[in-house]
Amino acid sequence: MDTTLRDGAQTEGISFTVEDKLKIARLLDDFGIHYIEGGWPGSNPKDIEFFEKAKDIKFTHAKLVAFSSTRRARIKVEDDKNIATLIAADTPVVSIFGKTWDYHVTDALGISLEENLAMIKDTIAYLKSKGKEVIFDAEHFFDGYKSNPTYALKCLKAAEEAEADILCLCDTNGGSLSFEAQDIIGEVKKYTKTDLGIHAHNDSECAVSLSGMAVKCGCTHVQGTINGYGERCGNANLCSIIPILKLKMKIDCVLDSGLKGLTELSRHVAEIANLPVSAHQPFVGRSAFSHKGGVHVSAVLKHPRTYEHINPELVGNERRVTVSELSGISNLIYKAKEYGVDLKKDTPEIKELIKILKDMEHQGYQFEEGEASFELLLKRTLGLIKPAFDLEEFKVETGKRGSGESYVDARIKIKVKGKQYESAGLGDGPINALDNALRKVLEDIYPQIKEIKLTDYKVRVLDSEAGTAAKVRVIVESSDEKRGWGTVGVSTNVIEASWLALKDSIEYKLI
Repeated sequence: MDTTLRDGAQTEGISFTVEDKLKIARLLDDFGIHYIEGGWPGSNPKDIEFFEKAKDIKFTHAKLVAFSSTRRARIKVEDDKNIATLIAADTPVVSIFGKTWDYHVTDALGISLEENLAMIKDTIAYLKSKGKEVIFDAEHFFDGYKSNPTYALKCLKAAEEAEADILCLCDTNGGSLSFEAQDIIGEVKKYTKTDLGIHAHNDSECAVSLSGMAVKCGCTHVQGTINGYGERCGNANLCSIIPILKLKMKIDCVLDSGLKGLTELSRHVAEIANLPVSAHQPFVGRSAFSHKGGVHVSAVLKHPRTYEHINPELVGNERRVTVSELSGISNLIYKAKEYGVDLKKDTPEIKELIKILKDMEHQGYQFEEGEASFELLLKRTLGLIKPAFDLEEFKVETGKRGSGESYVDARIKIKVKGKQYESAGLGDGPINALDNALRKVLEDIYPQIKEIKLTDYKVRVLDSEAGTAAKVRVIVESSDEKRGWGTVGVSTNVIEASWLALKDSIEYKLI
């Protein structure tokens, strides 16, 4: 069960619109998720609107789930507005959370332990009478069991007697460890017959491992979020749990074809959430199957299993070989093959390439995010390409007028095909002004440049102890209608570093 739209929406920095939630729900269904928890209709108008619009979606794989608490204390369940709103959401499945930690019952809710048991039993029985499939989220179950195992089990028994379909054991504070879950679930299984589930938070970095252990111990229902989104440190990450269940534990939880869409799903949801994807996220991260050290690459080229625990294609990811000062000949040969260049171990230029690469990285160049610059470097060194244009001079003037208006004016002299050109351009900043000045000349000669869009611009100070004389590394990310690429420039002058990256971006498009 995916709870990105409910628990994941509580992530700091995420604010899904209704349309965002509908898009993600469709993505999750297309992927093959079984249950999609859409939100808590009793808590806010946005979730009410979501469930109303979701009625028009014909889900192929998933059942839509609405979430709520048990009835409030000292009130009949049929009189509780939250429960009425839950039923009005008109979903086939509902998820009800109830307290199972005595400390929360007496100190947070301020009610008796017996009243809490009645709240659980009444709510679930009422929803079952309405024809709902009911998941009982036993909130704080693991902490509750550690504090008072007898009472925590009574809460599960109350839900079971009310005929809940799933008893989901929640590690709400995220502080439990896998071996603790193993022991506790073993005891729960002796006491209950209903299907068990697991809902783990990641405050101890154990949510995925705890979820896997829970399944090994007999839980058949797993809750989590895409990319591990969630409050505080997040929830159990389905992008890790799903391939672990499918590939490691041999549980056929999704179709093979669906699994191949996992990386795309991760990135698409991140894009909708407007959050960066961690490159180092297992299975789906950009660096999950990246190889940098020469020894690693040499081995992977012969047998990928030497440094990869699964085939990246199984989850829709890809193997990447990066180049750096740690690179050996194997890295260069692999990258050259990617670029359509037949490079052999005995190619005369290969030692020169390694020397140039190590010298440039010593200066501060980094080609992991600027691979297009490395491809240009490789092809220039091998004499496979010639510059599309040559810079003779550029000047950038920045200023501020008395009116408060700031301006940037760039002027360039370049030589193209033996002919000299001069141009000027205004911009919001130096890189924008240089780009505008350059395009005025080049777009008439190379019309393809009109397709280039600069999508990102990053500056990093490399040796901050040098103060304002420090070197900076500039990464420029560009794209056209078909793909994106990154280029890099390094200098003590941020404008020169920007120029070097910008120049490579245009050169790369032209080759």
